[in-house]
Amino acid sequence: MAEKSTIIDSIGARFNLHYLWQAVRKKHLFFELPAPELSHHTHPLVTVERNIIRISAPGLLSLSKRMPCEKAAEALLDHAVSHHLYCPWDFKTHLKLYAEAKKVIDDPFQARQVADAFMDVVADTRCVEQMATPLPELYRNLEAEGLDGVVRALYQRLWREDLNVCEHEDIAKQLAFIPYLDRKRWPKSLRRFATLLKPHLSRLVDPEEENMCGSPDRHAFSRYTVEEIEKGIAELAAEAETPKDFMDILEDCKEEIDSLIKEGGAGKGRGAGLHGSADVRFYMKLAENHRLPIRGLPVKTAGSLYPHHHTPWETGGPCRDIGPWTSFGKLMPGITKTWRRERGEVYGPRSVVPDAAIMIDSSSSMTNPQLRISFAVLGAGCAADAYLRSGCEVAVYNFSDAAAGSRITLPYGKSRQAVYEALCTYFGGGTRPGLSDIKRINRPGTPDIFLITDMQITNLEPLIEYFISCSNRITVVHIGENLQVDHFKSRTESHGHIRVFPVTSQEHIPKIILGQVDAYMKVGR
Repeated sequence: MAEKSTIIDSIGARFNLHYLWQAVRKKHLFFELPAPELSHHTHPLVTVERNIIRISAPGLLSLSKRMPCEKAAEALLDHAVSHHLYCPWDFKTHLKLYAEAKKVIDDPFQARQVADAFMDVVADTRCVEQMATPLPELYRNLEAEGLDGVVRALYQRLWREDLNVCEHEDIAKQLAFIPYLDRKRWPKSLRRFATLLKPHLSRLVDPEEENMCGSPDRHAFSRYTVEEIEKGIAELAAEAETPKDFMDILEDCKEEIDSLIKEGGAGKGRGAGLHGSADVRFYMKLAENHRLPIRGLPVKTAGSLYPHHHTPWETGGPCRDIGPWTSFGKLMPGITKTWRRERGEVYGPRSVVPDAAIMIDSSSSMTNPQLRISFAVLGAGCAADAYLRSGCEVAVYNFSDAAAGSRITLPYGKSRQAVYEALCTYFGGGTRPGLSDIKRINRPGTPDIFLITDMQITNLEPLIEYFISCSNRITVVHIGENLQVDHFKSRTESHGHIRVFPVTSQEHIPKIILGQVDAYMKVGR
C-alpha cells in the first residue's frame, strides 16, 4: 500500500492535477463534473465511476518514458470528458448504440466491443477536430493490437496523423467514409461500422482481454449514477414501440444494471431494481413518465378574518385597521397603510390520500401487454405509481373470467414489483369479474377504486349497482367506445363519487385525475 501511495505522490509532484483540470474545463466550455483523482489501479488508464474520473498513476508513470505525464493526463481527461459531453452523452444513448450493434452482431460481447469502439471514435474525433488536444500523441505511444489496431489505423486516416500503425489499411479506408460526427446518423453509421468489422471480429476481439475495444478506459455502466440509469431506462421505455423492443435492449445487460442500482441504493418508492420479466420492467419505467396527480381532501376555511397584508388607506376608509408603524405616524391617503383581512385556512388530516384497489381487465378483447403496448396496463401502472409515490398501499385485482379461475388478487402492500407483476399478467379469456372478490378487496377505510376495462363485461349491471352503493371514490377508465360504455355512463353520471375517462392513446393517460370528485375533466377521444 505504501508503494502505491508513493507512485501517486510521485505523479502528483510532476504536475498539478487541479490546474490541469481547470484548463480542461475551460477547453470544454466549463462543464459540470466532479474533480478527477489519481488512483493506484494499473489498468485501464482511466476509469469513470459515478461521473468521477480516476486516472491510473502507474499508467502515467509508464507513459512518462515516452511522453510528459501532464500531456498524457490531459489527453485522458479529454477522452473521458468527451464521452460525457458528446458520445454517448447519457445512459439511454449508450444502450441504444449497443442495440444498433446487436442488430448486426449476434454475440453480446462482440456487439458491446464494437459499440464501445464506435463511441471512442466519435468522442476522440470530436476532440481532435474542435480543440487542441494531445490525444494523437497519446495514441502514438500506446500499443495497438486487435481491435485497438483497427481503431488506431482509422484515427491515422481520419486525423491525418502518423500514429505508428502499418496494418489494417483496407478496413480503415472503408471505415473512414462513415460520418462519425453526425449525431442524427449515428444508428445507421454504427450499423455500417459493425457490418464492416463483423468478418474480422473473431481474430480482433479477445474475450480474455482486460481492456476492451482498445480504449484508454473501460466503457462500464458504472460511469453513470443511479439517477442517470433510472432516467435512461424510463426514457428508453417511452421511445420503445413494443415491449419486445425494450426487452431486446436490456436483456443482455440487465444483471449489470440491476447490481448497479442495488449498489447505489434505489430511491424511495422506486423499488429495488429491475428484477422480473422484461414486460414488467417496461411498464414500470414507462409509467414513471406519466405521473398522475391524486386529488386529496378539500381545504376547509375558517370563519374568522385575520390581518393578511397591507394596502394603501383611502379617504373615507375605516380607521380601526390602520397600521401606525407602517404609516410613519401620518393620516394621509397614499402614505397611510391599512391591514387587509382574509379568511384563514384550516387543513385536514395529513394522510389525505387513501389506499387504492386497482382492478384491470385482461380478457381476450384487451391487448396482450407482451406483444404490444397495452394502454390498460400502462394506465393501471400509472395509477399504481401515483399511489405508491404518495406512500399508500395498493391492492390489485386482475380478472378475465373469474368464475373459471382466471384472476389474480394481490392483497394491499407497497411492493412495486409485486404490483406490476400482477398488472402485467394476461389471461385472455372471458370478461366476468367476481363481485365477491371485489367486495373482499374493498376493505374498511374506504380505499379508492380504480377500474380499467373495455367495458364488455358480462355481469356489468350487478357491478354498476355495487359501485353505486359504495361510498368509495371510483375512477373508471375505458379503452375504446361501445354500447356498454354508454350504458355505464348513463347509469352513473348522477353519482358524484364515480368518474369515467376514455383512453385511446398514451397522450390521454396524464389527463386522468385519480379520485377526482368535484369536476369531470373532458378527455379527447
